Amino acid sequence: MSVTPRLSQETFYKIAPDARDALIALGKAVDASGLEKDLTELVKLRVSQINGCAFCLQMHLGLARKLGVKGPKLDLAAAWRDADIYSARERAALAWAEAITQFDHGTASDAAFAALQKEFSESEIAFLTAAIANINAWNRIAAGLRFAPIV
Repeated sequence: MSVTPRLSQETFYKIAPDARDALIALGKAVDASGLEKDLTELVKLRVSQINGCAFCLQMHLGLARKLGVKGPKLDLAAAWRDADIYSARERAALAWAEAITQFDHGTASDAAFAALQKEFSESEIAFLTAAIANINAWNRIAAGLRFAPIV
């Protein structure tokens, strides 16, 4: 399979600035919500792993490292269920991220939502869900157009 970009990030931004700005605005709303930035970066990393988006993986790994997320949490994100280094809050967020990224039978499970409610307020659930939706949108744009990771 070719990894030649179908459309570069720069070209997409030039052609669709309103789409880019809308996704950036959603990200800023999540950032302003009070959710922990290291938590949202961990979730973005996991969703990007699921979606196979190299561009977003590299970006969110870099951001998470700058925020001080420990290497083992980044290294084991794909197998978080089998690693005891994640807090209950992180586990609930990661489970929710997987549940709404990989819909099973058209909806996220009640069990994943119940676990989420134990760790997050309604407002936090709303913004965490928006963060997950946003990274899914970015993944589909970046992976679909094969944005090249910035190395």
